[in-house]
This record gives sequence, structure tokens and C-alpha cells, in this order.
Amino acid sequence: MQRTLKSFKYATRGLISTWKEEVNFRIEVLVSIVVVFCIYYFDFTFIESVLCVIAITLVLVLEIINTIIEDLCNKIEPNQDKTIEKIKDMAAAFVFLGGIGALVIGIFVSVNHFTSLL
Repeated sequence: MQRTLKSFKYATRGLISTWKEEVNFRIEVLVSIVVVFCIYYFDFTFIESVLCVIAITLVLVLEIINTIIEDLCNKIEPNQDKTIEKIKDMAAAFVFLGGIGALVIGIFVSVNHFTSLL
């Protein structure tokens, strides 16, 4: 039980660090809160809600992984380096693609939800 509690403590500490250090993470969390409000307010179906929650989770997880990669790269090579720059750009790209995917899911869910109300 102690081990489990410690892992929750470490995970919480990681989330707090990401929140404090990453502006994009804070923006993504705030957008997520708006999406969750919309799920509730517009009475999304179970499937629509699940798709939105998966999209939110994907974007937040990718942002945390991107932060990990950037921090590791900065620790390994604090100076300007072409390979490190490429790695960091690629990590940013998968957050970007996750965001695009989440946006597409949001569009599909919204179009499906609101056209079925008509």
C-alpha cells in the first residue's frame, strides 16, 4: 500500500511540475475543462463523451511526453545541437498531430451531435 501511495505522490508531483513549467499544458487543461463542460451542458451521448475524453487524454499525455523529451535533451546537451533540435522538433510534432486528431474528433462529434438534434 505504501508503494502505491508513493507512486501517486510522484505522479502528482510530475503533473504539478508540468503545470508550473509548461504554458501549453495549462492551455490544454483549460481547453479540456471547456470541452468537459460542453459534454455536460449539451448532453453528449456516452460514445461522444468517451471519444472526447480519449482525445483530451491523448493531448495531455503527449504534452507530458514532449516535456520529458525536451528536458532530457536539455540535460544531455545544453548547447545548440542539430540532432537535439531535430529530436525536440519531432516530439513537438507528435503533440501537434495529437492536437489535430483531437480537433478532428471534436468536429466529428459536434457535427454528429448537433445534426442529430435537428
